[in-house]
Amino acid sequence: MYAIVETGGKQFKVTEGGTIFVEKLNVAQGDTVTLDKVLLIEQDGSVKVGSPLLAGATVTASVIEHGKDKKIIVYKYKSKKNYRRKQGHRQPFTRLRIDSIKA
Repeated sequence: MYAIVETGGKQFKVTEGGTIFVEKLNVAQGDTVTLDKVLLIEQDGSVKVGSPLLAGATVTASVIEHGKDKKIIVYKYKSKKNYRRKQGHRQPFTRLRIDSIKA
């Protein structure tokens, strides 16, 4: 059984017991989160597809941790103009463990 959910402007394929990294959510570590933007559910070979969302379908997940991703370097450069800017960025994330999928 798996589902396709949307959170943080991205879509994720989730299975029960699996973990995903999503955009940072404003919830405490150890709390549960209900993801209600479910686009698709596959259960026992049958597929239910929403248009665009499935009514009444939810995915519950537990927050494992919050953190920051690896640093990326943003470098801006214009030739012959002595313009150089170097900036680093670390994107915050929330790690979720999928507890249950309800159709």
